[in-house]
Amino acid sequence: MLRRQTVVHSLAAATLVATGSAHAALDTVRFGVSPWPGVTVKTEVAAQLLEAMGYETRQNELAVGVIMNGLVNDQLDVYLGNWYPVQEAMTEPRLADGTLAHPAKNISNANSGLVVPEYVHAAGVESVADLTRYPERFDGEIQGIEAGTGINDAILAAIETDKAGLGDWQLKESSTAAMLAYADQKIEAEEWVTFVGWEPHWMNVNYDLYYLKDSDDSGVADILSTVWTLVPGTLESDDANLYRFLSQFTVDIEEQNDWVYQYSHEERPADEVASEWIRDHDATVAEWLDGVTTTDGEPAIDAVRARGES
Repeated sequence: MLRRQTVVHSLAAATLVATGSAHAALDTVRFGVSPWPGVTVKTEVAAQLLEAMGYETRQNELAVGVIMNGLVNDQLDVYLGNWYPVQEAMTEPRLADGTLAHPAKNISNANSGLVVPEYVHAAGVESVADLTRYPERFDGEIQGIEAGTGINDAILAAIETDKAGLGDWQLKESSTAAMLAYADQKIEAEEWVTFVGWEPHWMNVNYDLYYLKDSDDSGVADILSTVWTLVPGTLESDDANLYRFLSQFTVDIEEQNDWVYQYSHEERPADEVASEWIRDHDATVAEWLDGVTTTDGEPAIDAVRARGES
C-alpha cells in the first residue's frame, strides 16, 4: 500500500500550510514538485523508494518560488528540480547563508539549444553557422517555444546582432506542443527543420536529433544545465539517513528522457512508470541505497526488493 498524499495547488496563488515542526528523524518526507514531467516522475521514483523504507511521503505541486519558501520555512523537505542556471540567482543566497543545501546534482550536463533531425546533420549541418548555408532549406525560420522564455530571447538577440549569420532569419514563436507538432510533420516528411530542443524530454526518445554546436558565441546552442536536489540546510542533521539517500540519488539523462516519454507522450501514470522502472533496474537502485537503511534500521535495498516481489 502506498503511504502517500499528493496535494495539487493552484500555481497562481499557491500557499503552503505548515505540517509540523522538524523531527530528529523525519517520518514524513514532503516534496515540492514543480509542474514539469521530468520532476513529476523523478519525484515519484524517489517517493516509492522512501515508502518502501518506511517513510510516508507527500507531494505538493507548486510554483518554484513557493517551493523555495517552503524549504526555508520548514514546510517542505525536498525539491528535485533546482535547475541551474535558470534558478541559480534565487538559490545561491540561501545556500550561502545555510538555509538551503545541495545534497547532489541529480541530473548533470543536460543539453539545450537548437536541434536538427539527424538526417539534416548527416547532410552537413554541424553548427549554428551552418544553418545559414542552407536558408532556403529551412525557409529562413527557427521554430521556437513560448514567447518570453530564455531560449527564445537568446535566439531573438542572436538575430538582432547577426550572431552566426542569423540576422536575416526569423523566429517563429509558438507553444511547445505546437512547435513539436510542426517538427513532427517536417520529420515525417524528411524535410529540413531547426527548433528548440532540451534534455530531459521525450523528443529525445521519439526523434533522432542532433544538438547544434555553437558559433560566434551565439548563445543558442551548447547550453549545459545542471539539476540539483535542494533541501533545508538542517536536513543532514535532522535525518542523516534520508540525506545520504538524496546525496546518492542521481539520474542518467537517458533514463529521465524515457520516463518523460512514457509519462508525457504515452500518457502512462507516473506511479506506474516509476514502479516498473524500479523493479527493472535493481543495480542502479542498489547504488542509490548503498549504506541507507529503513526507518527500522534494516538495509533499505532489502525492503525495496521485498516490496517489488509482493
